[in-house]
Amino acid sequence: MDKAELTIIGGGAAGLMAAIWAARTNADRRIVVLDGAARLGAKILIAGGGRCNVTHYQVAADDFCGGSRNAIKKVLARFPADATVALFAELGVRLKREETGKLFPTTDRAQTVLDALINEARRLGVSILTKRRVTRLARLEDEALAVSGEWGEIVSPHVILATGGKSVPKTGSDGFGWELAKRLGHTLTPRIFPALVPLVAADDWRPKELSGVSLPAELSVHSGTGKRLTAASGDLLFTHRGLSGPVVLDISRHYLNALEDDAAAQLRANWIPEEKSEELDAQLQSLGAAVVRKFLREKLPGRLADLLLELAEIDFERTGDQLDRAARQRLVRLTTAMETPIVGNRGFAVSEATAGGVPLDQIQLKTMESRLCPGLFLCGEICDVDGRIGGFNFQWAWSSGYIAGVSA
Repeated sequence: MDKAELTIIGGGAAGLMAAIWAARTNADRRIVVLDGAARLGAKILIAGGGRCNVTHYQVAADDFCGGSRNAIKKVLARFPADATVALFAELGVRLKREETGKLFPTTDRAQTVLDALINEARRLGVSILTKRRVTRLARLEDEALAVSGEWGEIVSPHVILATGGKSVPKTGSDGFGWELAKRLGHTLTPRIFPALVPLVAADDWRPKELSGVSLPAELSVHSGTGKRLTAASGDLLFTHRGLSGPVVLDISRHYLNALEDDAAAQLRANWIPEEKSEELDAQLQSLGAAVVRKFLREKLPGRLADLLLELAEIDFERTGDQLDRAARQRLVRLTTAMETPIVGNRGFAVSEATAGGVPLDQIQLKTMESRLCPGLFLCGEICDVDGRIGGFNFQWAWSSGYIAGVSA
């Protein structure tokens, strides 16, 4: 049996952040990070297309779902995006802001971010042990916590669970951390599902023919009665399975959540997000002798414009003054409020985040310590918090990891 003052289960973004700040807070303690993988940080390395979107220049509680906005706000305030930028600068990683507001390392290499975290943890004397999958976490009679697996056992007065959710389980975050939390009294949210995930459309949905075409779009979620529930705008990519791209990932958790409440919930697309139905209708009515196809192709990728005309049963040569009311309304509806028959999603295997987890009301937010098991701390994606695309989930990992580290 081994002993440590603090054992951190999970060596991803939140776990490494917690390790660094725990060691900075108390340099004399033995701190051990256990990770089941052979190499740390697989999720960091694949993030942002291998560039790692470290955070966003502007982060607010409204960028997140799951726990209450007020609770999330408290955690973010303790270690905001500015603090993240400052920390990485201190570690030799300069960040650059892109047009979208996302912050990436100037090297455009995720490895730069991972190396900085691991090197700092090791510099501070943290023991990082790989191939140490934890299968048991138990409370001992003396109130200490025993962490064990096939590799052996470590006993600590304090343990941080930073095992992630279920997204991209091949990186190690397969949801088992939740089982460890449950064994110590925690419960999980009733719903746990993929967030930031591409969507799969019905086989006969014609826009799937446009695989590879991308454009700005607005996607909106509607109840079965037609009530608009929420919307998101951004770049969209047609795929041979259905839809992907930033706006699809952002809207996916809202659509999947709505579907749980209402099996008839719908996803609708506006292919010209800056225009409403009435505006497009008015423009079509004022076209006169101009060809409708030319007008539409100036606003949309050619292949999409042609498909919309075909679906609206409008000849390619037809002019504005030849457009009857019924055909015009069909085209307006298909262009600004097309129903997208979604039949599924790509699942946890490719989702970038997890919706659901350990509810925040089971955690003391000033410390990230469990309210149900003293000495146990939780941070990162194991918690019921998921952010929109753009570095927000990493910021939650940095913020919650910081608090857990300095507190544990």
